[in-house]
Amino acid sequence: MDLSRIKKIEFPENQYYKQEFKKNQIYLHHTVSGDGEAGDVNTWKSNPERVATCVIIERNGDIIQLFSSKYWAHHLGVTSQVLQRMGYPLGRNLELNQGSIGIEIDSWGGLVKDVDGKFFPAKWDMTIKKFVPNKACKEIPAVNVIEYPSGFRGFSAFEKYTDAQIASVKDLICYWSDLYKIPTLYNPDIFDVTKRCFDKEAGIFSHVSCRSDKSDCHRQPELINMLQAL
Repeated sequence: MDLSRIKKIEFPENQYYKQEFKKNQIYLHHTVSGDGEAGDVNTWKSNPERVATCVIIERNGDIIQLFSSKYWAHHLGVTSQVLQRMGYPLGRNLELNQGSIGIEIDSWGGLVKDVDGKFFPAKWDMTIKKFVPNKACKEIPAVNVIEYPSGFRGFSAFEKYTDAQIASVKDLICYWSDLYKIPTLYNPDIFDVTKRCFDKEAGIFSHVSCRSDKSDCHRQPELINMLQAL
C-alpha cells in the first residue's frame, strides 16, 4: 500500500490511548454523517470518553488518519449487561477495543423514504418512536441508495459505500493484515452478532458483529465481494 495516500490530521492525544497492544481484529464501521471528516472528528473531540477510530475513509476514498493503528480508542461500546448475559467477563469490551483496529466509512447509513419516494438520512422521532426522514439533510440520490426488501437492522435502505471507499478498505485490510498477521478469511456471520468476536478470534468483523443495536456495516454486495476476494 502507498502510505503517502494517507492524510494525517492533528488529533489530541487525550482523545485516544497512546498505548500499544497486539492487534488481532479489524472492525468496519460507518459514521452516520455527511461529507468530510471534520464533523466526525469534532464530535469525537467533544467526547471525554476517548471514542474514535484511527482512520476515516471519505466518500472519494481518501484515508484520513487520526492516530496510528498501533494505538487504540473506544469504538465498540459493548455494555456490561450484554457481556454478563452472554457469559463473558465484564472487562472483555476493554480488551476488544485494545486489541482491534477500527475503520470508519463516511456514510449516512440507514435511510428513510418520504411520501414522495425520496430518500433522506434517518432521524429518530421521540414522539412516534420511529425513524423519520431528516429533511434538514440533503436528499440521497437513488443511484447512491441500496434497498434491502427484508430489511437490515431496522432499515430497508442505506446509503451505498462508494467503490473508492471499498477499495481503500481493501488496501487498509491488506496492509494491516500483513503488518499484524491478521487473517482475512471471510465469514458471513460478521453481519450479525457472533461469539467469535467476543472470543477474541482473529479476523475481520463489523460493528454489527458485537452490537445488536447497530447497523454498521450493512451487507452491500460490493463490500462482501471485496471481503471474499481477500
